[in-house]
Amino acid sequence: MKKIEAIIRKTKFEEVKEALLSSDIDWFEYHDVHGIGQSRQERIYRGVQYSTDVIERVAIAIVCRDIFLEPTVNVILRVAHTGEIGDGRIFISDVIDTYSIRTGENGDTVLRDKK
Repeated sequence: MKKIEAIIRKTKFEEVKEALLSSDIDWFEYHDVHGIGQSRQERIYRGVQYSTDVIERVAIAIVCRDIFLEPTVNVILRVAHTGEIGDGRIFISDVIDTYSIRTGENGDTVLRDKK
């Protein structure tokens, strides 16, 4: 099993969410995050000056079976991409085990199959 953690632009979250749901990813967690990146430029958008290191981001976390890793990452890469500095990052890590609190079952059978 793998855990996918993606940090994306807040402005792309709805598109990414819909693309994941359309790809049969039926559960993921997300939350607003702030971070400091390499780019610390001042930019002007609609007459307002802002710093590129304080743009709001959304972190998305998905745990999936290994066979669903590449398709899931590809959805995020395709939909979250703008080509501009600050598009975000995707991190992949191994998940050793998972348990269902309700049933006590463990292993990747706890994760639903794609429809």
